[in-house]
Order: sequence, then C-alpha cells, then structure tokens
Amino acid sequence: MSCRDLPSFLLMKNPIQGYEWGSRAALTTLFGIPNPDGNPQAELWMGAHPNGCSEVSLAGGAQKLSAVIEAAPSAVLGEATLTRFGSLPFLFKVLCAEKALSIQVHPSKSQAEAGFAKEEAAGISPKASNRNYKDPNHKPELVFALTPYQAMNGFRAIPAILALFERVKLAAIADLVAALAAAHAADQGEAGLQHFFHQLLVLEGARKEAALAGLLSYAAAHQDEETFALITSLTAQYPGDVGLFSPLLLNVVTLKPGQAMFLDACTPHAYVRGTGLEIMANSDNVLRAGLTPKYIDVAELLDCTRFVAKPDDQILLAPRLDGAVLHFEVPVPDFTFSVYPAGGHQLITTSAEILFAIDGTVTLQQGKQSLRLEKGQSAFVPAATGSYQLLAEGRVARAGNRS
Repeated sequence: MSCRDLPSFLLMKNPIQGYEWGSRAALTTLFGIPNPDGNPQAELWMGAHPNGCSEVSLAGGAQKLSAVIEAAPSAVLGEATLTRFGSLPFLFKVLCAEKALSIQVHPSKSQAEAGFAKEEAAGISPKASNRNYKDPNHKPELVFALTPYQAMNGFRAIPAILALFERVKLAAIADLVAALAAAHAADQGEAGLQHFFHQLLVLEGARKEAALAGLLSYAAAHQDEETFALITSLTAQYPGDVGLFSPLLLNVVTLKPGQAMFLDACTPHAYVRGTGLEIMANSDNVLRAGLTPKYIDVAELLDCTRFVAKPDDQILLAPRLDGAVLHFEVPVPDFTFSVYPAGGHQLITTSAEILFAIDGTVTLQQGKQSLRLEKGQSAFVPAATGSYQLLAEGRVARAGNRS
C-alpha cells in the first residue's frame, strides 16, 4: 500500500473484551453501544494488539489495523515511530468496571525484557497460568474518568498505614504492625514496608482468618469512611482474599469526571468501579497482588515493586491547558493523550493517532476527504495525514505517541 492509497481517516470497528468484572450497561448508557445478550462489557480496545485488534474501513471492506500497518508501516506510523518502536506503541481503551480489578503491578521496561527472556528460555507457554511476562514491554498507563471512578494508586505514607492498622487493632498481626513501626523509626521504612507487604500476602490458616475477621468487623462499624466502606464492598466480591487489606496500604481515590491519573511501573494499584478512557503502552504484563483467584508470584511481585509512598498531591495528573484543550503529559514516549472541547481545531499529525468521540458527533476533514463519527465511535489517523481539521459537537479524546 502506498501513501496515495492510504485515506486520511479510517473508521474503526473495535473489539469488546467481556471480562467478568465488566459493566453490562456502561457502554450502552454512555455511547449507545448495544449489548443484546446482557453480558459484561469490560473493555473496548482501540489499537493493533494481537489479543484484540481493531478493524478499519478501507477500500469498501474491513481490514485489521495490524494489516494496514504492516502494508505501509512508514506512512501509517511515521518513520521516527517505526524506527523507535517498530509497531503502534500504545493501546487505547474504554474501561468499564462494575467490580474491582485485581491489585497489580506492572514491570519496568528492563524488568519486562529480562523476565520475558527468562520465561521464554524456560519454555513456559504464553498461555500458562503461571506466566508473568507476555511480552518484553513495560505498561505505564493513564486513566481519564468519564464517570466517578474509584481506584487505589500507590502506597500511603508509612505513618498513615500505621495509623490505620493501629486503629483497627488486629491482634493476629500485631507483631507485623510493630515491626513496621520499628523499621520506620529506624529510618528503614522501605525495607520494613516490603517485609510487611510480603507477610500480609503469605498469611494463611487461622491467623489469616482472625486478621480478616477483625478487619471486616471494624470496617462494618465505620461505613461512613471511604476506606472502610470500600473494604466491605470488596469483601462481597473477594471473600477471604488478603487483598482486603489493600485499602489500608494504598491511597484510595475517586476521580471526578474529567480528572485523570498516571500509573507508573512498579506501583501497586487497582481499579475498583467506574468508566474511563485508558491509554497504555502496548503490553499485557501484569503481576498480581490480591483481589484475584489468579496466580500470584510473590517473589517476582516483590522484585518489581517500589516500596515508596505516593504523596496525595501526586495522585491526580493535572493537565497542561492550551486554551480549553487539556494535554495530559506523561513521562514516557509510548503515548500522548489530550481532550479537545467542542468547536473547530486545526491539527497536525506527528504520529499515528486515534480519535474518540466522547460526547457528540465529530467531523474530520482534509481537502475533499471527510469522516463523521457518532458519539462512542473512533477514527484512526495515519501519521502521513499531516494537517487536518477537527469539528466537534462535544469533547474528543486524541491519542498518539512521541517519537
């Protein structure tokens, strides 16, 4: 395929992942996307990931986006992106959580490369339940709330963790709390938090049952506090799971619609409920830490976790304002993310882009070429498109990457 054969705009048809924690109503309520069978609709994927590749309208038919990229990689991705990444470096999603996702950590780029190579050499099947690394890439991500969006992100400061556990007074793990306090007092808080986190993960038998019973009893009596109300809610979904301690360890936050946060490598986090736009590096590497029936590799998890606090004022990602345009700047080159208000905007591609119509119809124009998107639809814009006009009746999300 040559640049001449490549349209300026390609309408996307996006797969929906039906994970059990997904919402049955969110995509229909927000975007009119039908769900005739009433099944969970967890994630709408926009991109070229092999586990869920979008199709695009081209030459009167539908083709996989990955095939279009393969046919004209330089024109579609841009020469700089092709040289640096070799493929579309991001995956863009609508994420609809009705139940909590597992607590998880994503490895850094170097950890992913080493872990993937090790598991490949060991001959572990990519689909094996004990496989940690599906690819050699990191998975930083950003979430932008479309509805109130509850999540956990990063460790609380150790004094805050101690205050919560000392309030709850769990006799079964009083020694662990005391050890964390001693480590903090001795200026060895990072090692102390790692030990504390580790010991909670491996709790079992009567000790685990007693600790969780005490936690749930205290939470039931303090439902006016978000942290303890969350514990009670999670109990119904994951009874007996050590991840129920996580709201005492991690920052609990509810994003308002229009707010965003960035989730870096090696940082424990979990999405609890709500609908948002999510963009991430094109990876599927997840190390789980609770709220899951799936495999938890405790040793690998500990190696890939940074045991440092995430300050309250660093949880939300404040946008850079360009008039009324919101640019959410992230410390990785794999993706960029901006939200444009209703109106006309003159744009220029510096990479391949995906545009998603959040609130209303959108028209893309370049000369005689145009494409109209309804709310909830998306368009792929090849890097070769260059200058084009965006005419929007509501907000539009724009995803791309830095080369």
